Formats: sequence, C-alpha cells, structure tokens
Amino acid sequence: MTDGADRSGLSSLVRLSLFYAAIYLSTGVSLPYIGTYLRDRGMDGGQIGLILALPLLLKPFTGPALAVWADGFTLRRTPMILLLVGAGLGYAGLLATHSLLWLILFWFIGQTLLSTVSPLTDVITLRRARTESFNYGIPRGMGSSAFIVANLAMGVILTLVAPTIIAVWVAAACFIAAIAAATLIPPERVHAEGAKPARSERWRGLGDLMRNRTFVLAVVTAGLIQGAHAFYYGFSAILWRKQGISEPMIGVLWGVGVAVEVGFMWFLEPLRRRWGPELFLILGAGAAVLRWTLYAFEPPLWALFPLQALHALTFAASFLASLRLIEKLAPPSAASPAQAINSALSSGFTLGIATLASGPLFDAFGAGGYGATAAMALLGLGGAVLLWRRAQRPNTAHPRESGDPS
Repeated sequence: MTDGADRSGLSSLVRLSLFYAAIYLSTGVSLPYIGTYLRDRGMDGGQIGLILALPLLLKPFTGPALAVWADGFTLRRTPMILLLVGAGLGYAGLLATHSLLWLILFWFIGQTLLSTVSPLTDVITLRRARTESFNYGIPRGMGSSAFIVANLAMGVILTLVAPTIIAVWVAAACFIAAIAAATLIPPERVHAEGAKPARSERWRGLGDLMRNRTFVLAVVTAGLIQGAHAFYYGFSAILWRKQGISEPMIGVLWGVGVAVEVGFMWFLEPLRRRWGPELFLILGAGAAVLRWTLYAFEPPLWALFPLQALHALTFAASFLASLRLIEKLAPPSAASPAQAINSALSSGFTLGIATLASGPLFDAFGAGGYGATAAMALLGLGGAVLLWRRAQRPNTAHPRESGDPS
C-alpha cells in the first residue's frame, strides 16, 4: 500500500509522527541519563565510556548487517518489531546486574537493536515525504518532541526515586514502540518492484556504495560532526550536577537543546532545499566547533541556554543534511544499507571512538574534555567544505535533488 492513508483513516504523516514519538520515548531517557544509571551501579568514568562505546564501535558492522537482514523481509515493519522487542529485553537485563561485563553485554544488545530502527524508519519516511509531499522534519520533529517530554519527566522523577527507574523506563518504552511499529508503520513492501534480491546481491550493493568516494566522504564527515557530541551525551549531566545545577534544571537544559532541534526541523528544514545539504553540513560543523570549545570553560547556567540552542545547528542541520546527501548519492535499491552505513558512522563508529575516549578525558580533565570533541568538529568542517566544493562541479549534481518536494 502506497497511498497516503490506510483503512484507519490516518495519513502516513500522522502514523509516522506517532511512531517516531514512540521510539524517542526511550532515547529521551537513555541518552541523557544512562551515565547516571551506570554511575549508580558503581561504574567510574572509564567504565561508563567503555560500556557506552562498544555498541557504537561495532555499529559499522552490526548496522549494515542488520539492514541487509531487514531487507530480507516482505514488509519493512516486520524486522522493526523484532528489533524493538529484542532491545527491550536487552535493556531489561541492565536491572539484573552490577557486573561490568554483564552491563556491557545488555547495553550492547539494547543499544544495537534500538539504534537500527531509526535508519529503517528514515527510509520509509523519506520516500513517503517525497511521494506524498510532506516535510520529513515534521514526523522526525515529533520524535524529538517526545524526547523532550521523556527527558523532562525523568528529571523530575529522579528527584523522587532511585536511578533504577532509568532502565525500567527505557525497557518499557521499547516494548511500547514494538506495539506502535505493528499498528502504525504503513505496510510498505521492502522491494516494491518485485521479488526480493538474494542476500549475496544485497551485500554486493553494499560493497558498491563503499567504493563511491563521495559517499564515503559524506558519511565520514557527518560522523565527525555527530561524533563530536559524544562527551556531551555521556558526561554533561554529571558535569552540570557538579556545578550545582539541579536534576530538573538539567532536564530543562537538555529540553532546550531538543526544542530548538524540533523548531529547526519543522520550520527551517525547507532552507535545505535552497541551500543544499553540503552548506548545511558546513553550518552544523562550524557551530559545533564554537559550542564545544566554549563548553570546555564550564560556562554558567545563564550562558548554557544560548549554547544549548546551537543544538539546532550542531545536530539538526548536520543530521538533515546527511540524510539528504546519502539519499541523493545512493540508488533506491540500496536505500536501507546506505542510511544504515550513515547511521553506523554518524551515531556509531566515530561517536563510539569519541565516547571511549570521553571516559578517561572526563576522569583526567573534567569539562576540558570538550576540547577534544571541538577538534573532531573542526575535522568535520574540513570535510564539509570539501563536499561543498565537489557539489559546485556541474557533473556532480544529482537529478533527485532537483524539485525535491520533501
């Protein structure tokens, strides 16, 4: 079914918006608060960095492999349901142990499976946005809105109960999202053009992507810009708490960052069609260099609010740019693996390397660790400028980018 609404009368825009909200109820708690949970389980900075980094470091292998596996199903939503159930079971395992090895294993299972769902959803949403003429930023922004709600709610909850609630929430949210996948994701076929290709053919298409130098440059550049968020994701809450900022206010700070992200996706994403994804990457990378450099100096609470507003550029602008750039560079038959590779680097390998380094950096330098991620963003800025220069060559334009209604 490819029309805009199913028998329930809900349009693809509404259904996908609700599903993004469902999956980000989990991320809205796990991303800002998992460091707090692991600290409560007796882990130090280096151990927290190791636990958080392992699924990210292996994502260049697990992400594409799971995407190829997902392309073997008839409907796109079937593997998403299975991934979410598996993720819920993995996160639930965090409740059963204080052991470093078991915490590594259960976090790896939960995070690996959950992180694969988003790029699979992006494939559906990008295609529907193009064919049904709606803005991709609207459903994706609904996910970010749910992130804010979950984030603020957990900030208040943690003033009343122990950090154990963090793992309970994340696991339960995954099971809720699995139900949402079964009921909300449109019954879209993986291979609408006919019979699905053999597994060997799907792997061959993945290899072709990796031989495309511009594609590789694009995913590496996006990975550097997004990976520069690692220290912030893992240790901002801990550092702000040391500055005397309360748990609810920490939730507000995270909420501000995601709120401007939502506003950017809802109202400013159409600028991407006029400026192009390459220029958006430059914008995001430049803002990241500024943001993380200033964070290294432990700015006071009043200054954190405008700096958090830069999240609209450091995350949203570069994220949207990378999605559009990858969609432009990859053939439709390789859409899922292409977005999975992009996710594997942007929210995977480079983020994992940075996260692994963040633990020792935090233990040794405190907020000074932000300096290392500012350097990553500077490398990303160089890659973005190179992509922009390549895009100016007449023979590098891609027909899909012209007249893109999404």
